[in-house]
Amino acid sequence: MSMKILAVIPARGGSKSVPRKNIAHIAGKPLLSFTVEEAQKVPAITDLVVSTDDQEIASVARSLGVQVPFLRPTELATDQAQSAPVLRHCLLEMEALRGLRYDAVLMLQPTTPLRQACHIETAIDMLVAYECDSVVSVVSVGGYHPFRMKRLVGKQLINLIDQGFEDMRPRQVLPPVYIRNGAVYLSRRHVVAEQEQVVGSVCLGFEMGADESVNIDDRLDFKMAEILLKERATW
Repeated sequence: MSMKILAVIPARGGSKSVPRKNIAHIAGKPLLSFTVEEAQKVPAITDLVVSTDDQEIASVARSLGVQVPFLRPTELATDQAQSAPVLRHCLLEMEALRGLRYDAVLMLQPTTPLRQACHIETAIDMLVAYECDSVVSVVSVGGYHPFRMKRLVGKQLINLIDQGFEDMRPRQVLPPVYIRNGAVYLSRRHVVAEQEQVVGSVCLGFEMGADESVNIDDRLDFKMAEILLKERATW
């Protein structure tokens, strides 16, 4: 029996850094559309829905062929709202509507528009193949290595990680370190429904390239993503 996967695209209406970010036009299309189009290419996804509190975002999503069967409660759409309750709300609502029980929940944030269908499929294949709770996409931190990171105490620079020396080694010889890039979060049902988490305790990761991992948080990210999306369109 194939795994039943609920894919959730969270897209609330509020955004301070880039107004109306989730439906702002980038490379000629609403930002939301890039995530939708790639998710629609993945046959293993049972249901694809957008979770939003915003009627305009819901309308754009429906025009792209995505289900928006309910609006997100306002308490789950504040600046302080976290992802886990949003996913859990969507999971339980969809199970009640569809009369089925999903095996896994996939979160696809619209703010990582360079993610492709192959990345989603990689995560699904890993969840099926391995005894794990979650699979998450990551990217190398590159030059932003924790051995190079500092904190300020007054005006004095203090090493974030005290190795007993100032680490001036080239980046290429430092141990590889990764950070979640926000593109793919896939977890088994119990992680979201029972533990009320996005990521479970046994989590596998797969690496994506830096040019696939732009996560739009501010206008500079938006401009960088637009350049890369336009470049991709010429391939």
